[in-house]
Amino acid sequence: MLHSKGLNFEEPLLFESGSSDDAVFGVDVAAVSAHTAKLGTFARKAPLGLPNLSEPEVVRHFTRLSQKNYSIDSGFYPLGSCTMKHNPRLNEMLARLPGFAQAHPYQPKETLTGAHALMQELGHWLCTLTGMAAASLSPAAGAHGELCGIMTIKAALTAKGRKANIILVPESAHGTNPATAAACGFQVENIKATADGRVDLAALQARLGDDVAAIMLTNPNTCGLFERDIITIAEAVHAVGAYFYCDGANFNAIVGRVRPADLGIDAMHINLHKTFSTPHGGGGPGSGPVVFSAALAPYAPLPAVIHDALVLEDASTERCGTIKAYLGQFGTFVRALAYMYSMGADGLKQAAEDAVLNANYLGACLSDLLTQSYPSPVMHEVLFDDRFLKNTGVTTLDFAKAMIDKGYHPMTMYFPLVVSGAFLMEPTETESKETLDTFIEAVRDLAILAKTGTAAEQFKAAPQYAPRSRLDETRAARTPILRWTGSKTPQDAAAAA
Repeated sequence: MLHSKGLNFEEPLLFESGSSDDAVFGVDVAAVSAHTAKLGTFARKAPLGLPNLSEPEVVRHFTRLSQKNYSIDSGFYPLGSCTMKHNPRLNEMLARLPGFAQAHPYQPKETLTGAHALMQELGHWLCTLTGMAAASLSPAAGAHGELCGIMTIKAALTAKGRKANIILVPESAHGTNPATAAACGFQVENIKATADGRVDLAALQARLGDDVAAIMLTNPNTCGLFERDIITIAEAVHAVGAYFYCDGANFNAIVGRVRPADLGIDAMHINLHKTFSTPHGGGGPGSGPVVFSAALAPYAPLPAVIHDALVLEDASTERCGTIKAYLGQFGTFVRALAYMYSMGADGLKQAAEDAVLNANYLGACLSDLLTQSYPSPVMHEVLFDDRFLKNTGVTTLDFAKAMIDKGYHPMTMYFPLVVSGAFLMEPTETESKETLDTFIEAVRDLAILAKTGTAAEQFKAAPQYAPRSRLDETRAARTPILRWTGSKTPQDAAAAA
């Protein structure tokens, strides 16, 4: 039975709502049963168990579920470190062209020449925008791109007979960086940050030696700051025979403005679903191509598209191996190249500039009430911490939950870990000043309310206007329910919990 409060619907799962009679919608069960003898031992031993529902009932069910979700198409999505930008519908139209949407990797290669040409063109533009010598389109997403980059570095070290086993990772790195290095068999050592949120150059230089294989650094970094000493860092790393891997998750802040190769970077993954809009904000698949300097290009993985042809193997025994059976997320390649073509070089540059402008606008309008972790001009995102909530009884989590009642997806919270109670906001370039002003007003209202010191209980009760109120997130993480196990109504399940 469907329960509702206004337009907020509560309903059972489809398996709980279908009728229990024998007539499955649109199927003559008796006629099917008459032929089961022909199946021998393969005949079904029990009922199929599908709910008996009409198409309108199914469509309405999933539409109502979708309305409980928040997306970039619903409103402003200030999730720091994620670049939740608008997905242009032109990209979607092109990705749905039959020749692209229906392409399959098992097709004969000669029927996929157009797809291969598109991938060749995308790789060309990724190399052009970064100044790099080669690109691998294989990785399925960002962390997979990191794996590709570090495996390639390991292959290069092996080919040169170097046994370096240490990878240096700054404190502000994405959590996947040390995980990737460890997965490839390296030991990870952290490099501390300075008081202004950047890599401590003196600490890095003191640690460099023959045992260092590479550094994994994000620039702009996870605090939203540009590493000013990056060229000096690259020179120091190269001086000991190590390689410079850059996490390219934040490339949206510098694309068209800075070429990573000119900064001394040897390998960098690029999140197409962030920088090139496709389709991170819509919850679709990621894509993490990696670009390589000339020093690492010979060790990059296959398969690869070279001169519009798919190359599955070559005579080299020094390549890092196969990262993925096929070449990444082809639908995302189409969308990314469409975005590049429609924006052009000048448009991509302006997008980066506008993303930086919007982040600094948030910082300028909120830093009198919120405590900015590093009070200086930022890049694509602005980082606040919980010092402004001291003695209010309100936590970072409480504040973020209250944002839901204001109609916004919360900003990233408690990340990066280098600051206490972090609030990380990334507006991207696609939001107008009017949208940002409305968001700023909401954040300011909550900050003022929190500072009264009398509203802690109100914050802890949030959200009150969402489909679900405050959940026990610790219990959810430790005792997750991952599958449906019986025909209980939501009310029964709630009572049992």
